[in-house]
Amino acid sequence: MLMPRPVTPHALASPVSASSWWWPLVIFVLGTPLWLQLWEPTLFITINQWSAPLAAEFWTGLSLLGNGWGLLAVTAPLLVFAPRLMVAWLCAAPFAVLFARTGKFFIESPRPAAVVDNAQMRVVGELLHNVSMPSGHTLTAFAVASGIYFALTVAQRRRHWWLLVLAAGTGLSRIAVGAHWPGDVAVGASLGLLAGLLGHQVWIRLPSTQFAPTAWGVRIAAVLVALSIFHLVTEDLDFAENHRTQMVLTVVAVTSLLVYLWRLLASTFQNK
Repeated sequence: MLMPRPVTPHALASPVSASSWWWPLVIFVLGTPLWLQLWEPTLFITINQWSAPLAAEFWTGLSLLGNGWGLLAVTAPLLVFAPRLMVAWLCAAPFAVLFARTGKFFIESPRPAAVVDNAQMRVVGELLHNVSMPSGHTLTAFAVASGIYFALTVAQRRRHWWLLVLAAGTGLSRIAVGAHWPGDVAVGASLGLLAGLLGHQVWIRLPSTQFAPTAWGVRIAAVLVALSIFHLVTEDLDFAENHRTQMVLTVVAVTSLLVYLWRLLASTFQNK
């Protein structure tokens, strides 16, 4: 007897295969030699030195994709073009924060700069020494990328695998700037994927009406984008090298927010 296909809570939701839930565990297990630091500090020094020929701005720009304020600006156009995807990654964000804070609270692991002779490594930005595990930037990048990825249709996922590759680039950047061990990145990727999957379970239970411009979830997202603009303008997000990138993202975020507000007002007047 054929079992009926489960009905998703709204037409925009796509099922996540059972095998997807194995991804975080597979990454965690395969990364065992990394987070046990069996090959350190040799592996860290090798990756860090290999990345040195590329400009610091390249790596700090990738690292910005693991900063919450930076990500809000990068994804600000979703307010206009795909609010459902904006809400999707925001559903994953609380899980990412919980995993990152819990890990750093319970695991007192030294950063590479506290162990490796600084003359053997390239350090970009502030010299960090403590609370290395897990990599919060990597965790955040994978939570956002997977939150968006799993909110896509099955067909769209085949074309947007680059989202996860970009998140991996953020993880690599954390080694390149001298901030994290490869093991920190592996664990961050694992927990970030788990956060994205858990966030998806929240997202699929939202009614499709929650993705309209007037919905409170989308309005909260718009407020967060406005806050990101403030941070982009008033401070350096992680690195001074990101100044020019932040200015570009400010333009993107401001433009997206203005278009969203215009549509919100238009929708409000039409409903009156």
